[in-house]
Amino acid sequence: MTENINDKLIDELIRLAFAEDIGDGDHTTLSAVPETAEGKVRLIVKEDGVLAGVDMAERIFHHFDPALKMEIFIRDGAEVKYGDIAFTVEGKVRSLLQTERLVLNVMQRMSGIATVTRRYVKKLEGTKARVLDTRKTTPGMRIMEKEAVRIGGGTNHRIGLFDMILLKDNHIDFAGGIEKAIVRAKQYLWTIGKELPIEIEVRNLDELQQVLTVGGVNRIMLDNFDVPTTRKAVELVAGRYELESSGGITFDTIRDYAETGVDFISVGALTHSVKSLDMSLKSVV
Repeated sequence: MTENINDKLIDELIRLAFAEDIGDGDHTTLSAVPETAEGKVRLIVKEDGVLAGVDMAERIFHHFDPALKMEIFIRDGAEVKYGDIAFTVEGKVRSLLQTERLVLNVMQRMSGIATVTRRYVKKLEGTKARVLDTRKTTPGMRIMEKEAVRIGGGTNHRIGLFDMILLKDNHIDFAGGIEKAIVRAKQYLWTIGKELPIEIEVRNLDELQQVLTVGGVNRIMLDNFDVPTTRKAVELVAGRYELESSGGITFDTIRDYAETGVDFISVGALTHSVKSLDMSLKSVV
């Protein structure tokens, strides 16, 4: 996916989010605050973690009101603690009040993801394994959530169904087996004139051996392998293909998988069940 397409998706998300929240007008703000009133707010961190979403917040503020002025003290990726002030924003009070909730929703979510990702990344220090995200994301917010994983030190897997061929168990079964699935994928790419990486999922060592016999892929996903079987898989592959461990891997077990020698470990929990980081936007008076 190009940067231009990412930008379009983010702009559309921001537009839809404001439409959802404001509708035909923020009648509370419009009734209580004079149109000419000017003010200033600051982003206060209320929980230790990794900050993410500052750049996105700036984009949201300027999308709504280009005249808002933002002064940034702490950038994305920094480890923050309770009481830290990440930035201030000043301008029309009406604009500050109408952007407050969307900015907080995005930053709290992104910072929660970045915080959890950083914990996993630190857990793997000293190994070659990298933490991958998945497509288990909030509908519409995938670009932001995957950016949060990157800010936390993780590695992005495919963005969607369009930037990689990932042959999973259902694809293989419906295609009639591993060999047919790989051959058809390669023929398809040749036909449409695209160069996309091919990854294939295997459920056991027998399927792994079939993939090694057929070849023609870039990465092999070891689905729900235990640690001893993963170690055997690494020995069988012997560096010929990238290996990804996936399925049921927790924070407590991820180091054991990394020490087998796999290249990647995908963790759906980075995005599908993460807790948001607490923070607030408060007026400066």
